[in-house]
Amino acid sequence: MEYTIVRSRRRTAALELTRDGKLLVRLPLAAPDAAAAELVARHRTWIARAAERQRLRQAAHPEPTAAEAEALRRQAQAVLPGKVAAYARRMGVTPASVRITSARTRFGSCSAKNGLCFSWRLMQYPEAAVDYVVVHELAHIRHHDHSPAFYAFVARFLPDYRERAALLRR
Repeated sequence: MEYTIVRSRRRTAALELTRDGKLLVRLPLAAPDAAAAELVARHRTWIARAAERQRLRQAAHPEPTAAEAEALRRQAQAVLPGKVAAYARRMGVTPASVRITSARTRFGSCSAKNGLCFSWRLMQYPEAAVDYVVVHELAHIRHHDHSPAFYAFVARFLPDYRERAALLRR
């Protein structure tokens, strides 16, 4: 199995499968090359499963064309601020701002100053999943973590949040 070694001032070794299917082995500066080969051999099963999951995810959600991306961006700008405002009123929280981004690896985020960002890519998912991401990010205004209290707060507004979150992983 082919891989690329990336050395840095880290303490532990790690594997990463990039979006384009390349395997990276991250190693501490002093680690021998043999450590990479041993890590890859020991985690062959994980690597194969991760590559298959990635292949399925890319097949289910192919990269949109420029025109499709622009349409999804416009849809996100039209839909998400209204959803945020409606849920924010119900939840008793106030976001500092709402932005639409092109993030690939996360559907939403909440900054330390309570600014919310949502990826336009979220518009490719069912409305139940979109509502979950909106409520999840708004809940971070009250709880800036993923503690039991955070999930209890989310559950007050979306009792079926686990099923909704699962829609994002399909």
